[in-house]
Amino acid sequence: MNACRKLLSDGRWHFQHGPMDLILEAEGARDAVAQAHERAWQRFEGLLQELVNELPGLRAPVGARCAVQGVVARRMWAACSPYRAGFITPMAAVAGAVAQEILDCYDQQGIDRAWVNNGGDIALHLAPGQSVEVGVYADIAALNAAQLRNGLVLNGQIRIDSAMPVRGVATSGWRGRSQSLGIADSVTVLARTAAQADAAATIVANAVDVADARIVRRPAWQVRDDSDLGAIPVTVDVPALPEELVRRALHQGLQKAQELQSSGLLWFALLACQGQWVATSAPQTLADTVWPQRAAVESEVGSVFA
Repeated sequence: MNACRKLLSDGRWHFQHGPMDLILEAEGARDAVAQAHERAWQRFEGLLQELVNELPGLRAPVGARCAVQGVVARRMWAACSPYRAGFITPMAAVAGAVAQEILDCYDQQGIDRAWVNNGGDIALHLAPGQSVEVGVYADIAALNAAQLRNGLVLNGQIRIDSAMPVRGVATSGWRGRSQSLGIADSVTVLARTAAQADAAATIVANAVDVADARIVRRPAWQVRDDSDLGAIPVTVDVPALPEELVRRALHQGLQKAQELQSSGLLWFALLACQGQWVATSAPQTLADTVWPQRAAVESEVGSVFA
């Protein structure tokens, strides 16, 4: 299957190739935007094959030395390297690293704002004085046809401006398209880059966990035969749990998020599980963040899905 692209009715672009599914938007001088879109497409066309060529190294645990060669592969490895004391492979940062690579095509004069959303992992370009709002949707299981037709009922929105050291947003959770060791419905992370946000969201979501026999876990390879996690048990079903257990799981995840925040590996994190919410300390510049909120919100960048 070849890469394909489609211009959407609202002026955004949809790029798709295998598991890479991107929504792109840019604002600025018309010629600059058009040229950036074309560069992005040219870069996107061959990107999947670049990653496929290095799959053995990308699916291997991150070690002390980088064993991959391509620019995106090395970005994935670098984002995951701080967590190599545990088990992690560069694949934990693949969606964010791809979004970041395509966004680089928009980092030029004449582009005011741009974003690349790769299944909820978002890379941002903001010229000085610019800002965006990112919608947060915590539990994809609650998504229904009416919301898809009439607009998502978001849990909240995050305003990010150019003065913040944030150019990446990512979300992880057990219901998402990636596998998780924990029970979080969603962990949304803001970080300096999309690849760093992707890796950090994975680590924090894994930490939102509690021992309970009702939680169903299976070896990762049984759930998806190409999983880089092998025989590690991943979460496949979480029933309604007592509030105390949910609080305990969220507390564990929050401790991990605070640890990463102190180390500079993430800037802010929001954790959600079965209707409960916790967050790291909010930088002053996030004072306008709305969270949690049950209201219809239309955000510029779109929703971050777990």
